[in-house]
Amino acid sequence: MTTRRRDWPILTGLILLSVVPAFGGALRVVSLSGGEVTPENVRFFAAPVPVLLHIVAAVAFTVLGAFQFAPGFRNRHRAWHRRVGRLLVLCGLTVAATALWMNASYVLPPSDGALLMVLRYLFAATMFVAVGAGFLAVRRRRIGDHRAWMMRGYAIAQGAGTQAVLLSAWLLAVGPTSQLSRAVLMGTAWTVNLAVAEWLIRRRRPARVVPARATILVEA
Repeated sequence: MTTRRRDWPILTGLILLSVVPAFGGALRVVSLSGGEVTPENVRFFAAPVPVLLHIVAAVAFTVLGAFQFAPGFRNRHRAWHRRVGRLLVLCGLTVAATALWMNASYVLPPSDGALLMVLRYLFAATMFVAVGAGFLAVRRRRIGDHRAWMMRGYAIAQGAGTQAVLLSAWLLAVGPTSQLSRAVLMGTAWTVNLAVAEWLIRRRRPARVVPARATILVEA
């Protein structure tokens, strides 16, 4: 399989995972422009700027970020990769920072609870650290570390897509979620994404070479 053909499954999967959250974000923007105020969205009407920044940054980060992880596209468009990478660092930090701000400032809707609030703090802070560490790593020319940290940050950002899949499956199989089941499902989505990212990171790392002298000593 050629490099270009290998890109398509990566790009298709990541962009499809971004579609549902992007569509939900678009609906949120429309509702803020003149929709009905409900207990679920009243917090956004009170302070719309953070959620609008969060939506725009998240869509850019997840959609454009998909092309950063396609090896064929990245190798053919290195200048594009670097230029867009700077934008994506800003977007990733904005996503994480606005998530922390909204979690701290907005009144919880009836569907959420304390556990989900804690999980949002945990994963938003982890994403902020991951994207920041990825930026510092590339500045120091530590490309392997840069790629690993950005994969972790991207995995958390894509949590919304995995959450949509899990919550939809739960709704079809069980019914409406409770505060506990909603928090567990959303936490599971973030955790699964991070676990997949870690597996990919470790799989791509080169095997550690054992020095010849050490090999001789072991065999002796």
